[in-house]
Amino acid sequence: LSICGKLCYAIGGAPNQVAGSAAAFFLQIYLLDIAHITPFHASLVLFIGKASGAVTDPVAGFFISKSRWTKIGRLMPWMLACTPFTVVSYFFMWYLPPFVSGRVAWYLTFYCLFQALTTLFQVPYSALTMFLSTDQKERDSATAYRMTMEVLGTLIGAALQGQIVASAHVSHHCTVNPPVNTTDSWHDTLSFPDPSGPLSHQVIYMIAAGVIGGVYLLGIVILFLGVKEKDDPYALNSDRAIPFCKGLGLTMKHGPYVKLTASFLLISTAVQLEQSNFVLFCTHAADLRNHFQYLVVTILVSAAVSIPFWQKFLQRFGKKCAAWGIS
Repeated sequence: LSICGKLCYAIGGAPNQVAGSAAAFFLQIYLLDIAHITPFHASLVLFIGKASGAVTDPVAGFFISKSRWTKIGRLMPWMLACTPFTVVSYFFMWYLPPFVSGRVAWYLTFYCLFQALTTLFQVPYSALTMFLSTDQKERDSATAYRMTMEVLGTLIGAALQGQIVASAHVSHHCTVNPPVNTTDSWHDTLSFPDPSGPLSHQVIYMIAAGVIGGVYLLGIVILFLGVKEKDDPYALNSDRAIPFCKGLGLTMKHGPYVKLTASFLLISTAVQLEQSNFVLFCTHAADLRNHFQYLVVTILVSAAVSIPFWQKFLQRFGKKCAAWGIS
């Protein structure tokens, strides 16, 4: 594999991380401050959307494993086909519909679509590693390129979204001792951003969605032009194919894998809870609405800078010890 090919492969998966990072940090505050839906409905949208993405994983794996080889490969058609729909669903996820009563259903629909489509992209993209080369070292190298670009994508997504939409949450009224509404703080109009500005808050979020949608299109073009999928060299070595459901059952009976998956579930849940609530906390509890975008970037830069340290740590002390260190 050439360095250019590895870079093209890595860049192809970055848009998913860019969009995922932007949604993780800013969707909840958008639903509350811009769309003005209740906290209960906002949490419902986020929960059902994530659940739909989880359900899509095995479904996507089943259909992809049944698909046939084409001139551009077996996995590439799936990624090419779902990208335009992913961009459209992402754009409408940040669109403020003119009606009020059906907004919860609107955001629930498009967030579920976005989660399902990104999963439909991520499953064949992750599996594509095995079809880049028959050399294990080359595949490991391509995976390292991919993970590096995914970290950068997470950073770029939060930075782009934060810088574009920051003005939608900046307070234009400075008070030394703001009045406390003890009856119903949620309906206190002072808690929402001031709509007076050159651009409405809806337009600002739509601009950010358009920019990230452009990143999606650029990424899939680079992936398609720079990566050539190779046929499975091990397909003829097996005497018989294991059915999908049986293979899934055998996997879930493997104790170490189940424990690893459970630990990953808990760690990722903690990270997602932090992502969803951090911007909201900075804006409404810590009175840092003018600075939250820089705090988000600081957190992600710290995470990126610490990667070489953890790499050396796990090489020196092992993966399990590194996992305890993460805790």
